[in-house]
Amino acid sequence: MKPINNFYLKIPSRSANESFARVAVSAFVSQLDPTLEELSDIKTAVSEAVTNSIVHAYKNQIGNIYITAEIFENRSIKIRIRDSGCGIDDVSKALEPLFTTVGGERSGLGFSVMQSFMDYLKVTSKPGKGTTVIMKKALSLKI
Repeated sequence: MKPINNFYLKIPSRSANESFARVAVSAFVSQLDPTLEELSDIKTAVSEAVTNSIVHAYKNQIGNIYITAEIFENRSIKIRIRDSGCGIDDVSKALEPLFTTVGGERSGLGFSVMQSFMDYLKVTSKPGKGTTVIMKKALSLKI
């Protein structure tokens, strides 16, 4: 299915840009008039994905985060968040709840949160090349 609208955003992996990414995607999706719950779910999932890139992909350096969002006729959305950071050695392990490579304040629930708020989550990664997170959500029909 071909998107009816889309946008692309490239931001530096600074923690200050996490909220900008969340708001930019939610503003774009707002044209579909989602429920407050749907919008909150999307904002949370985007926030988690961008935070993963900031904290894990680039660790103590600044790199780029690439965000693409697409809207489809059937009121579904697709969001892709990609980085060119260190990558994930074992994606299946990283998807396990409570798994984290950082420790400390990090709970290891980022991917679990994304899965719970979106209808679809796919994570691909290559060590040394980066990680791509694709999320999809079908919005409720308006009557």
